[in-house]
Amino acid sequence: MSSPHIKSAVVATAMAALDTGRTPERSVLREAVRVLLTILAARTPGQSVEVRVPPYGAVQCVPGPRHTRGTPSNTVEMDPQTWLAVATGRLDWAQAVTEGRVRVSGARADLSAYLPLELE
Repeated sequence: MSSPHIKSAVVATAMAALDTGRTPERSVLREAVRVLLTILAARTPGQSVEVRVPPYGAVQCVPGPRHTRGTPSNTVEMDPQTWLAVATGRLDWAQAVTEGRVRVSGARADLSAYLPLELE
């Protein structure tokens, strides 16, 4: 099995559980979150925005001024289920922000230009 196939499979497994109202197994949820964060960071290189999905991961991405110390001025934070939904296009970015499911701060914290992510 190729690495992209494994990555797609774990995300598909997590989404299938969520789509049927179930909570994915913790290890599946964790891996799906990390896969999608890694894809975001690879496709949107930079260090001006920190995307946090506690307790599973955080990445820095988006071109612009580099953040080096303390709390970044541009942050995005959400729960794992919301991250999976916006990253896969099942939930619109603007809707998630409006509903308070995504907490953003800073002028560069709008990820709508980069989401949803396409799995390879």
